[in-house]
Amino acid sequence: MVGYKRAMSELLRECWYVASPASALKKGAMLPVTLLGEQVLLARGDDGVAFALRDFCPHRGMPLRYGKFDGKEIECCYHGWCFNAVGQCTKVPSLAEEGREKQTDITKIKTRAYPLREVDGLLWVYLGDSTTPGEPPAMPVSIAGGLEIVESVTFPCHIDHAVIGLMDPSHGPYVHKSWWWRTQKSMHVKEKKFAPRPFGFSMVSHKPSSNSRAYKILGGERTTEIAFRLPGLRTEHIQIGRKNVLLLTALTPVDATTTVLHQFMATDIGFLKLLKPLLIPFGKAFIEQDRRVVIRQQEGLRNNDTPLMLLGDADAQALWYFRLKKEWLAAQADARAFENPLKERTLRWRS
Repeated sequence: MVGYKRAMSELLRECWYVASPASALKKGAMLPVTLLGEQVLLARGDDGVAFALRDFCPHRGMPLRYGKFDGKEIECCYHGWCFNAVGQCTKVPSLAEEGREKQTDITKIKTRAYPLREVDGLLWVYLGDSTTPGEPPAMPVSIAGGLEIVESVTFPCHIDHAVIGLMDPSHGPYVHKSWWWRTQKSMHVKEKKFAPRPFGFSMVSHKPSSNSRAYKILGGERTTEIAFRLPGLRTEHIQIGRKNVLLLTALTPVDATTTVLHQFMATDIGFLKLLKPLLIPFGKAFIEQDRRVVIRQQEGLRNNDTPLMLLGDADAQALWYFRLKKEWLAAQADARAFENPLKERTLRWRS
């Protein structure tokens, strides 16, 4: 197994991660999360605007999450130091109001503020040092109401294993076999065209596979395009005429051994909105099947440094991920623009 320090160093920085569903953070509330090993505190002011600070008081190192938030400033529980939405200290109660201490400029005391954007029902946090982080990646289609959370699940694995499982086209008949999805008996040869996309690739728009039964409830002529983008985003855009279903899976590393999977959905199809209470349990069951197999996989990986095998077109997307990741790390090290190393290609596999 790769050492923990090396695995941490290979987590991708200088990019946006989904930190939480926006609905999980109410006005006047705080929400602690861990992203790439960093303790981050999300908060939403009384004005409705969310922000993100390092969950750390520079005075004695107390996590700010244990303090109070009045909707404008966070007060540390240890000595009452206060910090605003940009991480600037606004109050040190212990300082005397006369003499030398009166001259102390507390505005120079800061805890780190992370760039945060709230887009389509998601809270994105930028993990990196860039002063010009740009904007989070755009979704394939914008749907009124934005993306709604289906499930957030913790996977006990490095993000690499979670990503490979996310894009694996051949495990379905084994991991996800069920009456409502597919079985081993329904396996047949698939042939799909792939093309490079910004920081990733896509299985270009096509008709869903005939043995994917869940798609059939949508009716009509259906097409779907599935795309992957660094650092760990999978989108599936299903179109039925002018109507849409958008599925987003966002993988966010807690550290080198733990990854959170967030699953979101948006649609402008009326009957699907009505069926959402019935459909969400299917989505949760699907994710739990993936989680269960990852837990079992970790037993095999533990204390085993045997190189893993990636074989044939079915594993091509996993190999592409590692090529994309290698280029990302190289571009960061060389302080140059990322260059997508992938080309158009048609893959064939049985599933």
